[in-house]
Amino acid sequence: MTAAASPIALPVVLVLMGVSGCGKTTIGELLAGRLHWACEEGDSLHPPANVAKMRAGHPLDDVDRAPWLAKVADWVDARLDAGESGVITCSALRRAYRDLIARRGNGVEFVYLHGSRELIASRLNARHGHFMPPSLLDSQFATLEEPAADEPAIRVEIGAAPDLIASRIVDALGLPAGSEQRA
Repeated sequence: MTAAASPIALPVVLVLMGVSGCGKTTIGELLAGRLHWACEEGDSLHPPANVAKMRAGHPLDDVDRAPWLAKVADWVDARLDAGESGVITCSALRRAYRDLIARRGNGVEFVYLHGSRELIASRLNARHGHFMPPSLLDSQFATLEEPAADEPAIRVEIGAAPDLIASRIVDALGLPAGSEQRA
């Protein structure tokens, strides 16, 4: 795991990012519950056409992702404009996507949930009821541009239990006990 240089300033929106099956929803909900922050499932912001395309086994392209990423960025901005912290899940696979989400230049921290293709594939194969089929995992890895050193991001390995991963994220971001901020 790479850690942030110093504690982050509140308010902040944490964007849990990574390929499908890396644990964004599980970890995001744990963090939001622990910190008493609002949480948004980024997948719920997809237009119905995107969901149908993925359900049919077709990967999204940049044109498909544009309206979705705009909604994610709007949610981030709304939280920060209200002076409130929050957590949102979003694959944010490319730097250009992360640049759009963090368009205001501050107040956003990406948490890259990293794991091996094998681990994530096993999770996807065990998952039921999600529109993203395991057959699209390779396209997600092909699209993925890991966050660069100059981006506001930390990298967290996903092999541990979810509660431990959430604790590591809180520690890496320098969120001390008592930093909870009611949404």
